[in-house]
Amino acid sequence: QVMLVESGGGSVQAGGSLRLSCVVPGYIYSIYRSYCMGWFRQAPGKEREGVAAIYNGGGNTDYADSVKGRFTGSQDNAENTLFLQMNNLKPEDTAMYYCAAGRRCGSWNFVGQGAQVTVSS
Repeated sequence: QVMLVESGGGSVQAGGSLRLSCVVPGYIYSIYRSYCMGWFRQAPGKEREGVAAIYNGGGNTDYADSVKGRFTGSQDNAENTLFLQMNNLKPEDTAMYYCAAGRRCGSWNFVGQGAQVTVSS
C-alpha cells in the first residue's frame, strides 16, 4: 500500500503557526511533481476543501481564498517532501489535513493518512 507520510500536526492557539510535512515515495514523487501535488482538509460535518495545489513542477501554487496570505505550500525535490506552512491560524482552520498527489489537482490518485490541526480561540 502506498503511503504518503505526514507529520507536524498539533494544537495551537489562534494566531499561532504550524508546519506540516509530507514524505512522498520517490517513484510517486518523480511522476506526480510534473502533474499536481498539494493539500486538502476536512473538518467534521463539512465538505472537503482544497487548501493548496502545487503544479507545473512546483512553479505554480494555488490557494483557497480562506488561506491566502496565511498558508504557503512548497516542496523539496531532493527529499521528496511537501510542506504546508500555516501562519496566523484561526479556529476555523481546525481540520484533518491531507497531502495528496494526482494527475489533476483535486482529483487525487494518492492521499496521506492525515494530520490533525486544532486551533483554539
